[in-house]
Amino acid sequence: MGEAPAFDPTAFASLTAADFSANDQLARMLGEAEFGALFHQGERESMYLADVARRVILVVLFDNRTTLGLVKLRVKPVVGQLNQVFTEMFDRDPRSAPGVESAFLGEAEDEIDELFGS
Repeated sequence: MGEAPAFDPTAFASLTAADFSANDQLARMLGEAEFGALFHQGERESMYLADVARRVILVVLFDNRTTLGLVKLRVKPVVGQLNQVFTEMFDRDPRSAPGVESAFLGEAEDEIDELFGS
């Protein structure tokens, strides 16, 4: 595990989602259902993006001390495990989940509003 990136994580997440969405459109233009993974290579920094359960994007940031092959080798089993976990979570009936106190939900909503400046 390396150093934490020095950029705005919200902006990064938004741009990553837009990147993945644009590449899905490109995949369809080429007759593919989707591109399950993307790779962006820079001179010193690179990133590998993987689709997880069609609703989550796993992002791996790495520098030139690591190879793409190693990243793909390590990420592939993790994506498989995450697919299973998220698919089970998304398919779960929300009515079967344990109840959450309304005070907690109110606090969570307030935190989200504060985070996004609402």
